[in-house]
Parts: sequence; structure tokens; C-alpha cells
Amino acid sequence: MLAILAAILFAIAFIIRAAGISTDAVFSSGSLLLLGLLCLALHLTGVGSDWSWSRKSWRRR
Repeated sequence: MLAILAAILFAIAFIIRAAGISTDAVFSSGSLLLLGLLCLALHLTGVGSDWSWSRKSWRRR
């Protein structure tokens, strides 16, 4: 999921950069690239890879 988010952020940053759109400092192409790299790094470390939470059933022995 984070890899898809990173790809979307990279695409938006590319469109902003290629079109020469002037934006705020928060949504500049450089900051979007950094957010994309952060999402990609989190994806590679395994954060967010298992979205299903399974509960272990506790039994008395």
C-alpha cells in the first residue's frame, strides 16, 4: 500500500515539475519527492505490509 502511495506522490511531483506549476513550499515537487521516498522506505522496511490483524485465541490448558 505504501509503495502505491509513493508512486502516486512521485507522479504528482513529476507533473508539478514538468508543467512548471508554482505551488506553496508544502506542496512543492521537492517535498513531494521526499514524502514519496519516505513511503518507499517504510514499505521496504515492512511497515504496513500486513494490514490484517488476527487475534490469537487464548485457551486454558
